[in-house]
Amino acid sequence: MPNSEKTVSLVLGSGGARGLAHIGVIHWLEEHQFTIKSVSGASIGALVGGVYAAGQLSEFEQWARNISKVEILRLLDLSWKKGGLVKGDKLIDSLKQLVGDLNIEDLEVNFTAVATNIEEEKEVWLNSGNLFDAIRASISLPLFFTPFQYHGNYLIDGGVLNPVPIAPTFQDATDLTIAVNLGGKASQKTTKISANDKQESVDFLQKFRNFFQGAASNRSNTVQTEWAAYEIANLAFDSMQSAIARQKLAAYPADHLIQVSRDACGILEFDRTDEMIELGYNMAEKSLSGQL
Repeated sequence: MPNSEKTVSLVLGSGGARGLAHIGVIHWLEEHQFTIKSVSGASIGALVGGVYAAGQLSEFEQWARNISKVEILRLLDLSWKKGGLVKGDKLIDSLKQLVGDLNIEDLEVNFTAVATNIEEEKEVWLNSGNLFDAIRASISLPLFFTPFQYHGNYLIDGGVLNPVPIAPTFQDATDLTIAVNLGGKASQKTTKISANDKQESVDFLQKFRNFFQGAASNRSNTVQTEWAAYEIANLAFDSMQSAIARQKLAAYPADHLIQVSRDACGILEFDRTDEMIELGYNMAEKSLSGQL
């Protein structure tokens, strides 16, 4: 069957900034004449997948490639409540301006965002209603974003229970299911964080706090302690997602799987957009070329 006749259900996994690799995967599929009919995504996979389903991936990619660290800071609206550092309203409003305020039912591509109802300990499939409500629920990274209230329930990141959500595609009438796992085997046996990288992370959090609260010299030690705790939590979350992803993929294998190493970049390193898009394209080429 010629590639131009093959339709794809695309499953985009969670993994923070590594999810920018999803853009490269989509580019590879489009360049090789595959038609993406359905997208299921968790967390960053829901964000990229939802933007793609809305037909605005090019605009989002340009925005992501050009955004500066200062602009990222301006989009992080500090939460004064418990449950997360950031409310996420500014980010979602900016994305709505870029993409449009759409309903999932109006998209040309079938789309499902997966979130987690933490109180009931179950995953939630969001495939109707407001697109960015579904995305905001799915990207609610624990500790970073506050939980999102959706129809009376508080939802958090879909990657908590299903980092590579293949199940929503089971009823798709497509030729292939292709999944992208952002929790693949680490590229190095041991990942060491350099002193410069650690200090840059501390400086970023300090600037984040100062942006809203004003500089305070006696906060330095507290900030370093808080960031260290948050960094450990992120590493633990990454490890948990990788383990769950392996179990899910063993139970519900895709026709083809693209693996992105879990140490390709940090979960919040959104300033590495160019690198991650290129990585996604190259991993798609490596995993799919000659197999499809």
